Amino acid sequence: MARNLDPKCRQCRREGEKLFLKAEKCFTDKCSVERRAYAPGQHGQKSGQRLSGYGTQLREKQKIRRIYGVLERQFRKTFAIAERRKGQTGENLLQLLEGRLDTVAYRMGFGGSRAESRQVVRHNGVLVNGRRVNIPSYTVRPGDVIQLTDGARIQLRTKAALEAAESRGFPEWVEVDAKAGKGVFKSFPQRTELPATINEGLVVELYSR
Repeated sequence: MARNLDPKCRQCRREGEKLFLKAEKCFTDKCSVERRAYAPGQHGQKSGQRLSGYGTQLREKQKIRRIYGVLERQFRKTFAIAERRKGQTGENLLQLLEGRLDTVAYRMGFGGSRAESRQVVRHNGVLVNGRRVNIPSYTVRPGDVIQLTDGARIQLRTKAALEAAESRGFPEWVEVDAKAGKGVFKSFPQRTELPATINEGLVVELYSR
């Protein structure tokens, strides 16, 4: 299975902000973005040059891809679906990405990061409406019940992730029973509920060229 093997902290430093790719480490002062707030590489501290319009758009697309752990081909396919839907393409794109099973599992605290949640899904640790689903890109629909299998729920890493997520609070668009390892995907998130640091309009401009 193809995947991005670049070091997680390096990816965050490249984008100049926290992408929350390394679970609890991202919430501590050990986060590399806090300690070295410049791009990686030999010339990282000198890489403050202004990007062209195209460069800015491309950088934003790469950032969103890294946040959600999606490869280029998957991302283009998701964008094409978003473009065909009614409403704003950029908002549709983010809602589709947030509706992926691995992301919903992450929002419910089934993993400390999206990568961890994806692994739980791939290892048959998640049920959707009582049925086992091991496809991370599976699209969850409003009203779907997502829960951990008994085997996944007793794992120490999963327990720790659920406790950490519960202490930080869950997003408004999911309802979670942390003790039962179970939750309901209430609705797709509104744009105002998602990070303001994401500029999906630049991605729309990039693909409209």
